[in-house]
Amino acid sequence: MNTQGAPVRSPPTRQESDFGADLALASILVVDDEPGMRNFLVKTLSPRCKRVEAASNVEEATAALDNSHFDIVILDNVMPGKSGLEWLREQRQVGFYADAILVTAFADLETAIKALRAGAADFVLKPFRSNQILNAVARSIDRQHLQRENYLLRHELSSEAMEGRGRLLGSSQGITHVRETLTRVAAQSIPILFTGDSGTGKEIAARTLHAMSDRADKPFVPVNCAAHAPDIIANELFGYINPSSPNPRAGHSARQDGLLFNARGGTLFLDEVVELPLPVQASLLRVIEEMRIRPIGSTREVPLNLRFIFATNADLEAAVAAGRFRKDLYHRINVLNIRMPTLVERKGDIAELAGMFLHKVSGELGLPSLPLTEGVLLKLCCYDWPGNVRELRNLIERSLILGEFPPEFCDAEECDSPAAVDSLQAVERLHILSVLDACDGNRAEAARRLGVSRKTIDRKCAMWDA
Repeated sequence: MNTQGAPVRSPPTRQESDFGADLALASILVVDDEPGMRNFLVKTLSPRCKRVEAASNVEEATAALDNSHFDIVILDNVMPGKSGLEWLREQRQVGFYADAILVTAFADLETAIKALRAGAADFVLKPFRSNQILNAVARSIDRQHLQRENYLLRHELSSEAMEGRGRLLGSSQGITHVRETLTRVAAQSIPILFTGDSGTGKEIAARTLHAMSDRADKPFVPVNCAAHAPDIIANELFGYINPSSPNPRAGHSARQDGLLFNARGGTLFLDEVVELPLPVQASLLRVIEEMRIRPIGSTREVPLNLRFIFATNADLEAAVAAGRFRKDLYHRINVLNIRMPTLVERKGDIAELAGMFLHKVSGELGLPSLPLTEGVLLKLCCYDWPGNVRELRNLIERSLILGEFPPEFCDAEECDSPAAVDSLQAVERLHILSVLDACDGNRAEAARRLGVSRKTIDRKCAMWDA
């Protein structure tokens, strides 16, 4: 409508086939006191939406919202007792997360202003055709998805979570066991706890598990619990509403849905979970057990469909003993503990990881790659790597910027040599020696891990004078 109160021409509506799959997943609540209009809306929406329920008055609507979560509420404004806008304003103050589409026969400016202040997302003027209401619902669903994607993208960028992207590379025994475990549990929704030293790739493993699951097309939301101040982490996770705000849709200070709500359907990855404050741990335990969330300041709970993955490099049992971590939460998240091996324990993967980092980082920085000689790789395998895979990546990046590997990883004559490790013999030697090193020189154990005979190891070592 325009500022003079006269209706304006509605935008072109979509063809029914253009509403897309998102509409088919929507849950709708119809609130109208007129049986004819209520039945018309239910019959129009039911064949095209996942779930449609109806309420004949605001009391029934309130009860429906208390029992279930809806994506959209289609609300008649003029009803006996309490108007639709009055009811909507009240619901926003106690926790109302659906978009509201107002159905009204009066398109004056005052109604429009009240609707915006109450938090209505759209208007549909009576009388209307079925494709007009379908178009309004589809626009609302599109807007919700866009807001959710923008929120999660801003979270990833602000938390530098993009650094966690990558693939779980390697064929060593340790990483192969991790990969096999992920394959077995991918289809389950049980909580997973990744433990291991810093830099061992816990987030990459969590992303791999998410990609292997049936939630792969839903959000993966990483949260570094140590990066958020204790006084704001609860708001970030659970969201909040501000009942004192004059306009519940007026911005960030009035309402925030929180990461748990926006991650619904997908996977929430809580890194350094031991850093969560104890009150937040108690709230998180309740969410995991009941799969329902109550935003701060809200009196209404919202159901969740969410997979939880946790990670820490700390000793959780020691943290429990010290009173820093709740014992009940520890047992709830420790359903399956997957320990990530250190880089020293998977030295056979160093060649593959170093080659991947050289290719990736050189492309990102626009710098020429460096030759990965046999001598360089052997020295990489002899290093202790206290920072694990993260330290290896940092070394590769620093070397590319400086144009050479550090002297401790490269002999002078090797630095000048363009010969890379591209021969089968060089790769074989590197792999066998690294496995031997991981076995503390025990040739029988190295032969068992490599799947060859002890005589083969003896012959190779004699040939290499190792």
